[in-house]
Amino acid sequence: MACFQMGSCHAVPMTLFKNNRSKVCKAILDNSLDSLKLGSGQLIILLEGGKDQSLYNTDVDYVFRQESYFQYMFGAKEPGCYGILSIDVKTAQPTSVLFVPRLPEEYETWMGALLKPEEFKAMYEVDEVYYVDELEAYLEKAAPKLILTLSGTNSDSGLTMQPPDFAGKEKYVTNCDLLYPILSECRVIKSKEEIEVLRYVAKVSSDAHIKVMQFIRPGRMEYEGESVFLHHAYAVGGCRHASYTCICGSGTNSAILHYGHAGAPNNRPIQNGEMCLFDMGANYCGYAADITCSFPANGKFTEDQKFIYNAVLAARNAVMETARDGVSWVDMHKLSGRVLLERLKAGGMLNGDVDEMLEAGLSGVFQPHGLGHLIGLDVHDVGGYLPTEPRRPSEPWLSKLRFARILKAGMYVTIEPGCYFIKQLMDKALADPQIRKYINVEMFERFRNFGGVRIEDDVLITETGAENFAIVPRTVEEIEATMASK
Repeated sequence: MACFQMGSCHAVPMTLFKNNRSKVCKAILDNSLDSLKLGSGQLIILLEGGKDQSLYNTDVDYVFRQESYFQYMFGAKEPGCYGILSIDVKTAQPTSVLFVPRLPEEYETWMGALLKPEEFKAMYEVDEVYYVDELEAYLEKAAPKLILTLSGTNSDSGLTMQPPDFAGKEKYVTNCDLLYPILSECRVIKSKEEIEVLRYVAKVSSDAHIKVMQFIRPGRMEYEGESVFLHHAYAVGGCRHASYTCICGSGTNSAILHYGHAGAPNNRPIQNGEMCLFDMGANYCGYAADITCSFPANGKFTEDQKFIYNAVLAARNAVMETARDGVSWVDMHKLSGRVLLERLKAGGMLNGDVDEMLEAGLSGVFQPHGLGHLIGLDVHDVGGYLPTEPRRPSEPWLSKLRFARILKAGMYVTIEPGCYFIKQLMDKALADPQIRKYINVEMFERFRNFGGVRIEDDVLITETGAENFAIVPRTVEEIEATMASK
């Protein structure tokens, strides 16, 4: 059986991508065939793979990662490819065709042996393989009644994917709008094979997080923790890529939600008595993990650190116990916010009615982001705000949710409540009488330089609950024991 595999690491069978193609074919025929009025003949889905990208105007390329929709359908690791799913409308039988670049002979001198089409066919278990310069001739012979190409706007990034150009495009009827929501919805519910890849990359990432927790101590640099994570993920797990830039915040940096960017590259020395918030996820065969661990730099929680950490843990546990097929994700965000406020009130930071606090948006002062997101081939995976799904909530404390759907079995999501003390939000809250009245100002100010806590798990939604793929220490006692074993 053909598969993707790094050394002796997890083998990803090419049947995963074959099954994805069949799923997409069925979805197109079930949802769109009547409206397309094709009768009989060939319907072609045409996708363009990712391209090599140069570093500005140099001859150095970024390390290539396949475009996610193309990865979902074909699993091909090479740049510059096209893929076709040719569907006989009458029989509903799909034929998979991969088009690979025809590279010059001298390429072998620099980059190694050139594979022949039949070798690509065996490697990726597709029905046919041709060179990209044969695409026009293939289409002329197939004479499709309609070609579906891919174009749409990502609801997380706001960026729009442009439909591919290909030789002879003007000869055919093309539709670049129909495919995007259908293919995106197909990606939302994970197959059994996909679940096993996601389970694997979450385990690799979990083990790497534990290595980092055991390594960190006061005086280390934040980026040293990042290095430990990336080394384990690649050397042990075969994960060449991280799913996103590692976030390795300590002290007040742990309250910077997307710390680790180019202007703040995890470059601060970690101090005794501080909290660390490390948000990191490996990537294997295109599939992502996204796990956050928060822990004290010296391995022992102070009372204030226990207070905030346990408040976040209680919110996480409440969602973990309630999330399942048929439950509203918006309701899960509200539940998380309610539990967090209840715990902060119980500890003396807040006063008043929790329902009123929630309605006033107070939980957004402490957790300005959404409860979590879909995850899969993209760390913020597609399918959040498709035309058929609930729109983004308008309330400020709910508007950052990356999706507002009803959960379904087979969805894979992050559950990541947090509590942060962010100067701008603290100042804004204290300046608003409708918010300030709930706050014990003296205690609130005591936490101004605390930073933040986030607990993030990667979770498969099932009919009866939620299965957590992040296997890391979560209680105060577990974290202290893990860090003491370094």
